[in-house]
Amino acid sequence: MTDVPKDERPPRTKGWRRIAVAVLTTLSHGTAPLITTFVLIHLAAPVLAIVGGSSLASQTMLLGREYYQTALGEPFLLFAPLLLHPLTSTLRRVLAPHLARPLPNSFTLAGYAASFSIVGHVLANRVFPMDPAPPVLAVGPAELDFEFVKLAVQTWPVRTVVAYTGLVAAVVWHATQGMAIMWNRYLRAALGGVSVGARKTALVTAGVLLTVYTSLYVLANEPPMVLASTAARFHAALIKSPMFA
Repeated sequence: MTDVPKDERPPRTKGWRRIAVAVLTTLSHGTAPLITTFVLIHLAAPVLAIVGGSSLASQTMLLGREYYQTALGEPFLLFAPLLLHPLTSTLRRVLAPHLARPLPNSFTLAGYAASFSIVGHVLANRVFPMDPAPPVLAVGPAELDFEFVKLAVQTWPVRTVVAYTGLVAAVVWHATQGMAIMWNRYLRAALGGVSVGARKTALVTAGVLLTVYTSLYVLANEPPMVLASTAARFHAALIKSPMFA
């Protein structure tokens, strides 16, 4: 049998790549609204800290947990989208023959920065406080309120501000640009309206960062309202994180 010259062979991977990219795009775009909803709920607490201090922020955060921190809600509405979104986006970038936003670009870099920051945030605020061993003694969700954040910002002000600024900047910049992409691609033509560009997303990101700075300032200047024994457990959980060790 005569071999067909390599340059005349049909591209065998073209079909499956196209299908794979389409599926990955659907998963990437489909998980984005779930993550955005969680981010909005999560940011509501520090926003309200500006007007009501840690007490109102804690009430808001605990109320928000009713949405996602359940036996089914947290794995499927939070952690699964947080895992699938960067994974499918990365695989799509590897498989797609042509990229609309080749590296480096601020949208993709912010997404990767957000992924790494979220891992650190989850460890510091979810995993380490659940350590059952002393002195942490498994700080439960009902105890883990904004007094935990207040202790961090009052004990390590610079590191806490840097950590929250980096996290919020990356998440909000990526989210606002992602929402602009979704609007321009899926909704603008059907619903009407103007295109959303980088300037508008930058203004939104700056506004959210200013709000976070203000809430951290309020918490830094508010007296502690937690038992000394609970504060000691908070401190023990926080120093498990490399950020505060």
